Amino acid sequence: MALPRMQFLRRIACLVPITVIGVWVVLNWPVIASGGRGLLTANRYWLLAALAVTGLGWVAVSFARQGAVLEPLPAARLFATQFASGAANHVLPAGLGAGAVNLRFLRGCGIPLTQSSAALALYLLAEAAARVVLLLTLLTAYPGALRLDGLVPKTVALPLVWAAGGLVCTAVLAVVAVRPLRRVIGTFLGTALTDARALHARPARALALWGGSLAFPVLQAAGLVAVALAVDVPVPVIHVAIAYLAASVAAAAVPTPGGIGSVDATLVVALVAAGAPVTAAGSVVLGYRIITVWLPLIPGALVLGALVRSKVV
Repeated sequence: MALPRMQFLRRIACLVPITVIGVWVVLNWPVIASGGRGLLTANRYWLLAALAVTGLGWVAVSFARQGAVLEPLPAARLFATQFASGAANHVLPAGLGAGAVNLRFLRGCGIPLTQSSAALALYLLAEAAARVVLLLTLLTAYPGALRLDGLVPKTVALPLVWAAGGLVCTAVLAVVAVRPLRRVIGTFLGTALTDARALHARPARALALWGGSLAFPVLQAAGLVAVALAVDVPVPVIHVAIAYLAASVAAAAVPTPGGIGSVDATLVVALVAAGAPVTAAGSVVLGYRIITVWLPLIPGALVLGALVRSKVV
């Protein structure tokens, strides 16, 4: 029975990305057509540079994942898992696919479930904190990088802020009111804090965690900058980087599988806010998403199937 099940999982791992690509292309064909025309004249060397920094991004994530656990992890399998987890992200929203793959990988390395879960939470916290701090630092240094006047109506922005505050308050009240949930979360937080203190007592682990968490958004922003330079968008490089960071933070509020739709829309809005023409912004986002998402998708699915077959995840 195990063999048919693994064959089924491999087929799903290959078919889901193909289906996602097809649906996305149909729904976004006008944007793809207009953006594709701009990419036809793009500088191929800058596009290759974007592809290179995308690969370095998986290396940065591997360092951050290693920094979140005390036990040494097999480097080659760790890198392969990060590459394959991108395909898994197109099945579940909000990075749950990558989280599930990495959880199975850590469990396969002999790390207990509680510590594996704490390592995933610590990685997510470090990556989010590094991204937000980097964005706030750059916005402080370049306060005029994003011109949001007219792009985000106040009648829309205020309800979104209230909705986000209401969700946070509801979550806090649920934790306080439900005793079993409070007990489970308390135990998890205790384990997570203990592991975090132990990790930060080892400079090599702390450097890997925070260095990788900071390097990952920097490399992603560099990829968008490289595509913008390839398309010759008349926007300063630092403004494009700020646009990426702002869009990635905003897109996290709308969790979709692989960021399909939410990331694309927020990137276009952020680039327009940074001063790019709408058509040029569409070309940049299309090229960036092809390089970072669609090109690695099928190879990532094949690697994921191989990892499942070899019981690495």
